[in-house]
Amino acid sequence: MKLTLTSILGAAALLLLGRPAARAQTYQQVWADEFTTGIGPNWVFETGGGGWGNNEKQYYQSANATVVNGELQITARKQSVGGMPYTSARMKTQGLKQFTYGKMEARIKLPLGQGLWPAFWMLGANIGSVSWPYCGEIDIMEQINADSRTYGTVHWDSNGHASYGNNIATTPNAYHVYSVEWTPTYIRWFMDGTKYHEINITNGTGGTEEFQKPFFLLLNLAVAGDWPGQTVDESKLPATMSVDYVRVYQLTSTPPPSSVTLQAEAANVNNGMVVESCADTGGGQDMGYIDAGDYLVWNSINFPTSGTYNIEYRVASGANGGTISSDLNAGSIQLGNTAIPGTGGWQNWTTVSKSLTINAGTYNFGVFAQTGGYNLNWVRITRTGARSAASPDKPVPAATAFNLELYPNPATDRLQLRSEQSLAGSQFQILDAWGRPVAAGSAAAGRVDVSALPPGVYTLKVSAEGKLPETRRFTR
Repeated sequence: MKLTLTSILGAAALLLLGRPAARAQTYQQVWADEFTTGIGPNWVFETGGGGWGNNEKQYYQSANATVVNGELQITARKQSVGGMPYTSARMKTQGLKQFTYGKMEARIKLPLGQGLWPAFWMLGANIGSVSWPYCGEIDIMEQINADSRTYGTVHWDSNGHASYGNNIATTPNAYHVYSVEWTPTYIRWFMDGTKYHEINITNGTGGTEEFQKPFFLLLNLAVAGDWPGQTVDESKLPATMSVDYVRVYQLTSTPPPSSVTLQAEAANVNNGMVVESCADTGGGQDMGYIDAGDYLVWNSINFPTSGTYNIEYRVASGANGGTISSDLNAGSIQLGNTAIPGTGGWQNWTTVSKSLTINAGTYNFGVFAQTGGYNLNWVRITRTGARSAASPDKPVPAATAFNLELYPNPATDRLQLRSEQSLAGSQFQILDAWGRPVAAGSAAAGRVDVSALPPGVYTLKVSAEGKLPETRRFTR
């Protein structure tokens, strides 16, 4: 099966087979601030203006953070202090509380308004000795302007600034729980328990060694800056970021990795199938109207060890059934066909499976309709046995990073791309501030025409097989 441009530009959340279908891991709370009587002793305030590296317009001061009725309120005001036209607050646990791995979460209600930029995030505790981005940064939650999306991103050094992010639809004027789960092998982002982003950091792949070290927490509400833009809707001021609690958990046990379930409607690429309501156990959605030649692709699925895997397909069919196949990396590795029986109805569900041997590595995993005539709810991949030492595998190289640089930034008519890695075979996608695609094409020439874009802040995403997808913000 051949990947289309759409597949290369998929969301590319890095899924790990290390996550069991039913979580057996136990998180134990190791620290929290519930803000019941005030701001706890493990926070310190940063003060001052100067733009904070992003051309921001606020002056940070502790007076803009208070506790009211058991919730922390960080308030941005139109107030001239220190040569800046606005004031706000930025607080951190640096030097007092730092953590390596765990689940970090906060229940937050965010303000809306052009120029507002609230964030719940983390920085490497060694920032004082190595500076940014060498210390690493984990943005658990960022929101800008009146956007209906929240963003989760990591920044690190990979022979230059590298970043990788995604976003999810939200309702800012309501409380939501924003969290990350961080282990030695992955960082995953959640909103209200729904995962929307993931990155593989196993063994520092892609230069991500920063994320194997201690980090501290930050909360702040910026006003204006390179990302939200310099226009501020002062009619929205004062504006308040309300925090119900901040909590940190760490795993008390980590069971061996076993399986992952891939929901059909959540595939990164869909060619020809139609999302429909599903009456199977658990409800939700399935993919229907499947014809011969239709396919789905989930990007960056990790097979942690070489050995035997069982691939299950949850299917429903009319009278005749059909045939489905799986493959890796756009058909370069074929995993064989599986027959689907007639189940007597399009919502009469059954599970069919196939066992096979797969070498360890991270692949784009695809399913292909050899013949149509069935619906697909999910695919489950389960590791059932490791390869014996007598049958060594050819090692699968880890994905590498582009180490991408953009210039000029801000751009006018053309954006130049510079990379230590070859850009051959790479594709780009440009997203606007709301995460909507506005342009796409080949990045191989190292030039992107942005002359048709209106002025604003954008995200450039560059992807290619065998490379970690990278995102960079730019303005025009």
